[in-house]
Amino acid sequence: MAVDDARLWFWDTGGSGAPVVLLHPATGSGLSWPYQQPVFAEAGFRVISYSRRGHLGSTPGDPGEPGTMAGDLSAIADHLDLDRFHAVGCAQGALVGLDFALTFPHRLRSLVLSGTYLGVEEPAYQELIGRLRPDGMPAEFRELGPSYRAADPEGVTRWVALEKRAVPVRVNQPGAAKRTWAALGELTEPILLIGGDADLYAPPEVLRTLAAHLPSAETLVIPECGHSPHWERPDLFNPTVLDFLREH
Repeated sequence: MAVDDARLWFWDTGGSGAPVVLLHPATGSGLSWPYQQPVFAEAGFRVISYSRRGHLGSTPGDPGEPGTMAGDLSAIADHLDLDRFHAVGCAQGALVGLDFALTFPHRLRSLVLSGTYLGVEEPAYQELIGRLRPDGMPAEFRELGPSYRAADPEGVTRWVALEKRAVPVRVNQPGAAKRTWAALGELTEPILLIGGDADLYAPPEVLRTLAAHLPSAETLVIPECGHSPHWERPDLFNPTVLDFLREH
């Protein structure tokens, strides 16, 4: 699908169910959802995902005109004739979902924000996040929790293989909206915050900070889980998200 000078690759299970758009992490692509696509489709939802600019299957376009996160998601939604839909974003994908919610009010049925600190631009919050970010660690150590790496080496191998293919060209795409506490407080969509208790980027204290500024949000902390709950603990992630989507 063409968006400006870029082409975005997407997949769509089709069907008449309520649409759910899955928004991948910075280390992922539209292929990041093997544990969600069949399960959500079997539950009756129309499941959709795409690779953002420069990620697997999608071209980067003009680096001087990268568009916005919300703008590209809106283009995908319009192309697929989606009026209102659910968005499930993980890590940087959650920033895409948040940017869309802030830019296009009332187009989301609900919003799931998983494994993310949301990049809120308040200086004190940025200073807090800066104390947590690891430097110089391999991606699988940053993104996957130690319990998962110990228990499922084959899963780690599959994750690394997808990560190595995920981003042929890195595109630094901005948001369309300012991410401030005041802006988050204006959101009206039902929101579910999910985090792992061993997440190096968004540990439970960060989730509590975010929840304090999203008074209507529900929060789930998944035990023995790092930055990728959808991958590490689909046994807990999937039923929780499906119950939330059905409710809304």
